[in-house]
Amino acid sequence: MSLLERLADAHIEAAAERGEFDNLPGAGKPLPPDDAQHVPAELRAGYRLLKNAGFVPPEIQTRRDIRDIEDLLTAAQPRSAESERLTRRLRWLETRLRASRQGRALLRNSEYGQAIRGRLAARNIGDDS
Repeated sequence: MSLLERLADAHIEAAAERGEFDNLPGAGKPLPPDDAQHVPAELRAGYRLLKNAGFVPPEIQTRRDIRDIEDLLTAAQPRSAESERLTRRLRWLETRLRASRQGRALLRNSEYGQAIRGRLAARNIGDDS
């Protein structure tokens, strides 16, 4: 065990002795279900990394966009220029979502792959300093 691990353990033990962990929310209850339980084990770390970095798969973002447009359509005046524009956008997004379901892998999507590579490159540049 490294010095850092021993220091961390010592701090945790001291906090436990002071009772700092006694009244935490959820104490004594089971952990919430893992939101990545259906993701293969070898991919979970990568998916969590992407999720924590704020990236979502393009299909999920498209579904969010569809939901937002549907909400806007319910508030828009029927047969107005705005509702027609929103309806065209909704049809385009639905078509895009159907096309994405035809076996494209997560990183094959050029926008998503480029965003990930750009974020990683930016972090690597910052790490060199």
